[in-house]
Amino acid sequence: MEKEAGPETAGVRLDDPWDDVAVSDRYDQDGTTGGVDGLDASGAAGPDPLPSAADIYLEVHRSAAFREVRRRYRRFVAPAALAFLLWYLAYVVAATTAPGLMARPVAGAVNVAMVAGLGQFLTTFLLTWAYARHARLRRDRAALDLRWDTQEMTRGLGRPLTRGLGR
Repeated sequence: MEKEAGPETAGVRLDDPWDDVAVSDRYDQDGTTGGVDGLDASGAAGPDPLPSAADIYLEVHRSAAFREVRRRYRRFVAPAALAFLLWYLAYVVAATTAPGLMARPVAGAVNVAMVAGLGQFLTTFLLTWAYARHARLRRDRAALDLRWDTQEMTRGLGRPLTRGLGR
């Protein structure tokens, strides 16, 4: 880092918003989460220990809201990717097996192969626009709510996962 940014920036530390525990305090020798977080002044375990990050992420992973976000993602991506792949393969197969069809003129020097090739670019841009729109309208709000709940739970402010999808 010193070579690229100079010696004064070598001490810069980027904090991970998902990890508030120092690395040395993360695990005890038996593999459980450690540190002094769950102990009171006498050294005994407190009345309400905070759940570990793994427990929190498992709870989020099992939640209905998380399953719904994943379902919405898959319902768009799988058919769109399959349709685009089939369209691309049809273009490649037609170009190799039917050169006469692909060489057929459409308008002047423009032939079927050129129109189909430009159609590939157009399809790519349309699919990208449709994906971004779908994400913005159907998944982003729910995913942001899940992330917010997860961060609150890992910081110990947390209540159980209660938010629903979207607003």
